[in-house]
Amino acid sequence: MILPDGHSDIPAGKIAAVVTHLEMTARPALRDDPAGAWTLRKVDTPALHWYRDLHRRVGEEWLWFSRARMNDAELATIIRAPGVEVYALGVDGHEGLLELDFREPGQCELVYFGVTAALIGTGAARFPMNRALELAWSRDLRRVWVHTCTFDHPSAVAFYQRSGFRPFRRQIEIADDPRLDGTLPRTAARHVPIIE
Repeated sequence: MILPDGHSDIPAGKIAAVVTHLEMTARPALRDDPAGAWTLRKVDTPALHWYRDLHRRVGEEWLWFSRARMNDAELATIIRAPGVEVYALGVDGHEGLLELDFREPGQCELVYFGVTAALIGTGAARFPMNRALELAWSRDLRRVWVHTCTFDHPSAVAFYQRSGFRPFRRQIEIADDPRLDGTLPRTAARHVPIIE
């Protein structure tokens, strides 16, 4: 469906975001890592409570809700699937999440990528991005891709572009507001007003 030019109403109780898909088709030059005692640890067979907690702490402010709505079996099927790799960033007691999906032959999707609030704006995200790109391009790939949306940090698209991605597709995503059904607290994502 093609939306007409101009404004389109979004029903009360729903949220709408512009989603930007970005990709790279060749290994980029990596940016300098930030100073610090960084670690990136692969988490084999992630415990569901651990994953949910880190996913919430990294993504709640940006309305990451799709995984929060999954039951345990659905979540385990995805994050423990062969070809899906989950990594935890650590530095000075702060954390980040990196999830790579290699299930599509010749491709890697950067499914989840983010750091906790205390690390935003510090340059910390360059370290896990560099490791993500090293991990991805160490395989026989033709493409690495990611998507982000207007609920995310305002600098997300620019960060991905500085990392070597280029935008190739834009979509509108409409969903039930996760703050109205208790998936996320009503205080999440104050930059996105609740309309009941």
